[in-house]
Parts: sequence; C-alpha cells; structure tokens
Amino acid sequence: MAGAKNHQYHILPPDIWPLIASISALAFTSGLAMYMHDMSNGRLVFALGILGLAATFFSWFYNIVKEAQAGDHTPVVQLHLRYGMILFIASEVMFFVGWFWAFFDFALFPSTLAEAVGGQFPPVSIEAVMDPFDLPLLNTLILLCSGTTVTWAHHSLIHGDRDGLKKGLWLTILLGILFSAIQAYEYAHAPFAFGGNTYSSAFYMATGFHGFHVIIGTIFLIVCLVRAYKGHFTPQQHFGFEAAAWYWHFVDVVWLFLYVSIYVWGSWGAPLH
Repeated sequence: MAGAKNHQYHILPPDIWPLIASISALAFTSGLAMYMHDMSNGRLVFALGILGLAATFFSWFYNIVKEAQAGDHTPVVQLHLRYGMILFIASEVMFFVGWFWAFFDFALFPSTLAEAVGGQFPPVSIEAVMDPFDLPLLNTLILLCSGTTVTWAHHSLIHGDRDGLKKGLWLTILLGILFSAIQAYEYAHAPFAFGGNTYSSAFYMATGFHGFHVIIGTIFLIVCLVRAYKGHFTPQQHFGFEAAAWYWHFVDVVWLFLYVSIYVWGSWGAPLH
C-alpha cells in the first residue's frame, strides 16, 4: 500500500523549530557580543536570543516526548538517540578539557607569565584561595550522593518500582539544588573576584560552567520527574531518563576532576580562606 511504513526508522515531519533555534542562537551570541562592547540594543538582541532558545527547547523537547509516547522511538531510533547523547557528552568533555588545559598551562609554567602572575601560581595578587576541605569538600560529597540516588532511581525504574523512581529523582533534584546554593554562597564569599589575573579567571570559568551544567542537569531531572508522575517511562522504554542519568554522572565525574586539580592541587602551598 502506498505510504505504508515498512521500516523501524522515524521520518520526522517538517518542523519550524530548527530554523528558530538557528536564528535564536545567532541572536544570543551576537547580542552577547554587542552587550559586552556596550553597543546599542545589545541587551535587547541578547534577551530575544534567550527567549527564542527557551521557546525552542520547550517546544522541540515537547515534540520529542510526544514522539516517544506515540511509539515512534523504536529500538533502532533509541539506538541512534543513544549515539547522539554519547557524542554530545563527548563534545562537553572536550569543552572542559579547554578549561583544564588553560588552568594547568598557567599553573605549570608561571615563569612564562612573569609580568601577569609574578612568576608564581596562584599569582602574587591572590591573597588567599578556597579551602578545599571546607565547602568544596561538602559539595563533593553532595554530588557523590546524588550519583547514588539517580542510580537508585534508574534501578527502580528497570525493576518496575515507580515509587523508588520518584523518590530517587526527588532526592537527586534536591541534592542538585543544594549543590548550586552552596556554590553560590561560596562565590559570594570568595577571597578573590572574577578576572584580574589568570588564577581567578580560570577558576571561575571552570567551576562556573560546571555549575551551569549542574543547573541544566537539575532541570533535565525535573522534567523526568514530571514525566515519571505522568507514567511515561517503562522498564523497556525510558531513554529520556537514561540520557538525564548519563548527563548527571558526567557532571559528577567532571566535578571530581575539578575538585582534585583546581581546589586541592591548585591551592597547594597557598594561604587558605
């Protein structure tokens, strides 16, 4: 019969959201550059870009959820979704490699930046650094605990325990919010400001972008919690939750590297705050 589906692939219908996403991304980056250079209408273009991206995320992901509930995510489609998520996380890994590379370059070769850092790292302008065994250690324990709770939620889902799924997600979300709140408090009481020297710039860029990823991961898990209450996930088909769990574990692992390299090793021999 003409038009009959005789394959397991999902052919997407025409959609306007990829175009809106491209335009919004251009407005977001251009507006941000305009705002940083104090150009007129920079804030407006930047705000329009953010609104466009937010609308794209909501509508596009909503369509994906509808496709999953309609049965369009066949085993072949789920396999390709997994490949896509793996490649996305790999790209995020390389993103953080850049921040680590910058930090270690500054730390291991301070003599090449003698005028900027005084030939030592942390620079002479840094009077004190974060105590790695104070709030950063607490946040490390919080993230490690959140990794266990999201694993508990995944295990419960696989075995059909929807109550355990919800409890595990609730705990993971609360721990993620607690982590973000503690990091905000840490920033507010930090002994050094953003910029001004290589140490503070590398510190805030690396930990700040990780904190941004924690916020995104928390939103990801909140969506999964809402879907869990709606009964969307089954033991056989739950890639939406699986992708969120992968992302959360990625955030956990990155934080461990950040904690060991930037907080512990990076503060070695420096006065502690």
